[in-house]
Amino acid sequence: MIDSDAGRAEFWDARYSESERIWSGNPNTALVREVAGLRPGTALDLGCGEGADTIWLAQRGWRVTATDISAVALERAARHAEEAGVADAVAWRRLDLAVSFPDGEFDLVSAHYLHSPGDLPREEILRRAASAVAPGGVLLIVGHAGLPPWEHTTHDGVSLPTPQEVLDSLDLPTGEWEVQRCEEFERTQNDPEGRPATRTDNVLRVRRLPV
Repeated sequence: MIDSDAGRAEFWDARYSESERIWSGNPNTALVREVAGLRPGTALDLGCGEGADTIWLAQRGWRVTATDISAVALERAARHAEEAGVADAVAWRRLDLAVSFPDGEFDLVSAHYLHSPGDLPREEILRRAASAVAPGGVLLIVGHAGLPPWEHTTHDGVSLPTPQEVLDSLDLPTGEWEVQRCEEFERTQNDPEGRPATRTDNVLRVRRLPV
């Protein structure tokens, strides 16, 4: 059980130190599908990891503020952005979102797979994410709908709510938001042995109505 702010940072630094690349290096499929048609502006990537989503956004004209709790992940992400030629379009911020949150408003706020063992106040963080969306902007939340086929128990404290439960927990003011998508979807992910398997995830996309 991770029971402190320092413990969360140590956990994720250790996780990213296990190998030179933890994730695929490709942007999340839901991000590509949901954002490809949006007009580029300012974006906030919460829990950016090794930076694949951030880099994809920057390559398409977005100016991105990217946050993560892990210094190891951020150093790696910054290097990847430099290699991709988009370093000038990204501001990297090391933050524990349970403790602090970026200032400002953004045209897109993206939170993909913001799950962590231990006492992570996920609902509170996502409500702060909603408050950071500028009028006319979009909040995109993607999470796991259940365990992968090769696992049988969740990690301590990890919550896997339905998309409707995520929407309800945001407590969005009536008449100020438009729900554009709230559903489950399937995607392919390799298991620990490299074999493709099907996972069910969920996506919530809501738009703050213009003033």
